[in-house]
Amino acid sequence: MEQFKIMKKIIQTVILITIGLLIWACGSTPINTSNTENEEPVVIANDRLAYEIIIIDPGFSAFLNGIAQPEGFYSQSYLEARNRVWVITWNQRAQNPSRYKNSIYENIIDYQPNIDYGYEVNYKLFNYFLFAQRKYSMSLGGGFRTNRIN
Repeated sequence: MEQFKIMKKIIQTVILITIGLLIWACGSTPINTSNTENEEPVVIANDRLAYEIIIIDPGFSAFLNGIAQPEGFYSQSYLEARNRVWVITWNQRAQNPSRYKNSIYENIIDYQPNIDYGYEVNYKLFNYFLFAQRKYSMSLGGGFRTNRIN
């Protein structure tokens, strides 16, 4: 039951972050609507844990389908390790809006290292962090470059 509460909070947090990033992106740079107009949202779901996350950040679906390494390229343990580091950095920035753009880091991400979210969730979260670092010209650290593609 505790895991369901945690997952519900994660879902709410990711949705709010995605909406915030979408609003920020729409206000700061023109979006090429010919590429994103028909773009489907990316759904991250795990029926076993009964949760669903929907990412609607324009360009992420194209990034996931055309630039990101295919599923299975990385091990789940690698993805989990990267996600833990990037979530910590993200959350530190979200807690310090006077230093970092609160339009990007609007919400804390509740990612618990002791919960097995499964491969798909970790894969898509990892790639969202890569996408966000590239799109917003930021680095979440951990030895990864801002211009890293995959």
